[in-house]
Amino acid sequence: MTIDAATLPTAAAGPTLWGRMMKGQTGPVCVMLIGLFVLWYVGAVFLNMPGQIDRYARAKQDWTASQLIEATLAQDRPVLPAPHQVAVEMYKTIFATKITSKRSLVYHTWVTLSSTLLGFGMGTLLGIVLAVGIVHVQTLEKSLMPWVISSQTIPILAIAPMIIVVLGAIGLKGLIPKAMISTYLCFFPVTIGMVKGLRSPDHIQLDLMRTYNASRWQTFVALRWPSAMPFLFASLKVAIAISLVGAIVGELPTGAQSGLGARLLAGSYYGQTVQIWAALLTAAFVAAMLVVIVGLMEKRVLERMGVRA
Repeated sequence: MTIDAATLPTAAAGPTLWGRMMKGQTGPVCVMLIGLFVLWYVGAVFLNMPGQIDRYARAKQDWTASQLIEATLAQDRPVLPAPHQVAVEMYKTIFATKITSKRSLVYHTWVTLSSTLLGFGMGTLLGIVLAVGIVHVQTLEKSLMPWVISSQTIPILAIAPMIIVVLGAIGLKGLIPKAMISTYLCFFPVTIGMVKGLRSPDHIQLDLMRTYNASRWQTFVALRWPSAMPFLFASLKVAIAISLVGAIVGELPTGAQSGLGARLLAGSYYGQTVQIWAALLTAAFVAAMLVVIVGLMEKRVLERMGVRA
């Protein structure tokens, strides 16, 4: 007895093309991006429409709906630039401009990235040292941990100018003040994550180390530190992104001439919203790439430790 495939139910014939696309990550991400672009274009039309209608009225010019929509997506200084306008600006300032030029986003990105990486390194080191002290010294846990938590209740926009002024008064200018702001932001997730990670071993594991007559240092190296690695890298993904935010914020109160923060300031001063959005999307892309790099490092380190996802 033979069965005709055409008579089989759809479910038995296997998943549809749409189902296969939605099963992985690529399909949902593409759908989300398409939805965001559609919303972006709709928002650009509606936000730029009042100004365009006013221009038509002052010029006493007749217009149709299609002409209005086309004009709202091609303004020189729109309230909300359209995606294609931002893409053109990014292409001109990234690929069509020399990287040594002050108009190049590559140049400004490197300036911001330098302070980001320096602040990230200092913040990571500070966070690990604080976490080790809090875990091993009970006095530090009771006296220092509340201050670590309360330090993050102060808005960074309020404290950044003070850090710039104080460090400038003692002769520290340029890269260091911006890196210190990044350090201030990123040490907190590293500290909290490492405290959690260093305390993650079970009591039975700690008792086993005592049975082996292991010292506190040996327990730290052989048990606590390896156990804390997943927590550390999870914290580093947050810290590296927030370090970039700190570096950009550090450029705002100084009136910096270079850096992504400087591009945002210049765009704000002269009403160049396309320039602002190009700098914002560049910063978002750089942050995403930094998180990806930390994720690759995590995968490599955990593989060397024998951990399999």
